[in-house]
Amino acid sequence: MLFSRSSGTGTALGLSGGLPATGPVSGASATSGSDKLLAMELLGSVRYGRLAMSMRALPFLAVARHLVIEDRVVLRMHRGLGFHESCDGSVIAYGADNFNSPAPGGAKDLWSVQFTGPAEIVHPASDQRERFGTGPADVNGECFDPVYLRLDPHVTHMHTLAFDASP
Repeated sequence: MLFSRSSGTGTALGLSGGLPATGPVSGASATSGSDKLLAMELLGSVRYGRLAMSMRALPFLAVARHLVIEDRVVLRMHRGLGFHESCDGSVIAYGADNFNSPAPGGAKDLWSVQFTGPAEIVHPASDQRERFGTGPADVNGECFDPVYLRLDPHVTHMHTLAFDASP
């Protein structure tokens, strides 16, 4: 069963203990701050996701490394591709999932999260940059040169796929 949960901005008050057990929720309806926190927690459990942006008025996807820092998503990308310039000051979407990795604790539920909001180029502190870990040696034959974007999520979507164990 596919669940879609959407969360607007707001103060998160608590964190749910697991994936939502409620029925389907329309993607347009607002959900609690705890759902936004859960989406952030899920995002933090994987290292890479996909950035959706517009380049020359066309939709474009790019892979990025991410961290959740102070309720915002900080992305690390390769400067040489120039994607960060298209994103700076624009509204972008960033999503990640666990579709290609086993869920923690042996659970068979799959999830995806998406965050939409304005992005800006940032210069994280050295301790925050260290949390990203080592980057790739090169990107498309160029030495990896990191650049960072901060996404301020105004809209959060979370989707879960729950599997029934019965035949």
